[in-house]
Amino acid sequence: MNAIVEVQDLTKRFGKVEAVKHVSFAFAEEGIHGLLGRNGAGKTTLMKLMTGQEFATEGEVRVFGHSPVENAAVLGRVCFINEAQVYPEDFKGRHALKAASRFFSRWDEAFAARLVDDFAPPLNRPIKKMSRGQRSAIGVIVGLASRAELTFFDEPYAGLDAVARQMFYDHLLADYAAHPRTVVLSTHLIDEAANLLERVVVVDEGSVIIDADAEDLRSQAVTLVGKADGAHAFAAGREVLGVQQLGGLASVTVAGLSDTDRQEAREAGLEVGPVSLQQLVVSRTGGRTADTSEGALQ
Repeated sequence: MNAIVEVQDLTKRFGKVEAVKHVSFAFAEEGIHGLLGRNGAGKTTLMKLMTGQEFATEGEVRVFGHSPVENAAVLGRVCFINEAQVYPEDFKGRHALKAASRFFSRWDEAFAARLVDDFAPPLNRPIKKMSRGQRSAIGVIVGLASRAELTFFDEPYAGLDAVARQMFYDHLLADYAAHPRTVVLSTHLIDEAANLLERVVVVDEGSVIIDADAEDLRSQAVTLVGKADGAHAFAAGREVLGVQQLGGLASVTVAGLSDTDRQEAREAGLEVGPVSLQQLVVSRTGGRTADTSEGALQ
């Protein structure tokens, strides 16, 4: 793998709080990667470390083969879009776009204009007086039109409605196909972004608990649907990630089944279906749920 970002045994402490704990992973050049996890898991801290906005307590971060800290040659090739982006007091939307056009060497003015037409932020309004969704639109436009070699999106589209978020995903995928680069998405809207992601790093309580190809990760578990007695009996003794039951029917999510196991489940009258990326992440980060009805697995 030709890594554009390399994180090795990285730790970040704020006083007695260990926000990032001995983390190691890499992001390959030219790909759309997911940095996923619950709120407070350490995702934003990790991105700030990777973009030179925080100093590591221990360990090392290398971007384009060099430390990003106070390194203009590296940071000039990186775009970090954060939902909590702070702008100068008197900045209007048009000022943010003008500043971005001067900072990012690969800025595409025509693409930015098309994005402005689609997302329609009020460019002559002070950013501090914009709604959350309008500020998100400014961030999305900058992140996409920058075409930076390495672009981080830290929940910048969370303020957008469902239609605008879909426009963001469509624009990102189409422009990435035409102009490949490395994109890192940090989001809690996992199912929405799942089809874009090639690799997934999942952070929980400051530690990396999953670092895998997205397709490989999806194949790690299945959902078994059928009569409750049969589903529970087949799942007994296996790694159960979640259970839902309604009357005499049950849906059981199970990890670690081989092809032979899956065939046996079908022969037992169970429907074998895929598991969403969000289900897997939720189950691995303390979100496992189990049906408490009689006969359900606990």
